[in-house]
Amino acid sequence: MAWRSQLSRNLKELRILFCQTSPSSASARSFVEQNYKDLKTLNPKFPILIRECRGIEPQIWARYDMGVERGIRLEGLTEPQILKALEDLVKAGWFFNGRLSIWFQANIEDVRQLQYD
Repeated sequence: MAWRSQLSRNLKELRILFCQTSPSSASARSFVEQNYKDLKTLNPKFPILIRECRGIEPQIWARYDMGVERGIRLEGLTEPQILKALEDLVKAGWFFNGRLSIWFQANIEDVRQLQYD
């Protein structure tokens, strides 16, 4: 799970919102309890914000360069599904932060040689 150490490279901020008591937020609470320490250890200066609010729908928000934000509702997701959702948000940082276009420019000759059927 090398993507876990990429939080600070691909995102500017991560926010996890959930209710302290509602059953719909149980998996989000469990996710935070099981994963926060590891994520923070791998990304010590990266802001991981945990927001508890009574009655709120569980969700995760990623903020990228230039204020672009993407959110995912977590209600009904299991802990492994939440982990996969976070992985997808982290990997999306390549697109939002412009690194993909830099990669294409550096590898343009390889891209031109691709064969499409």
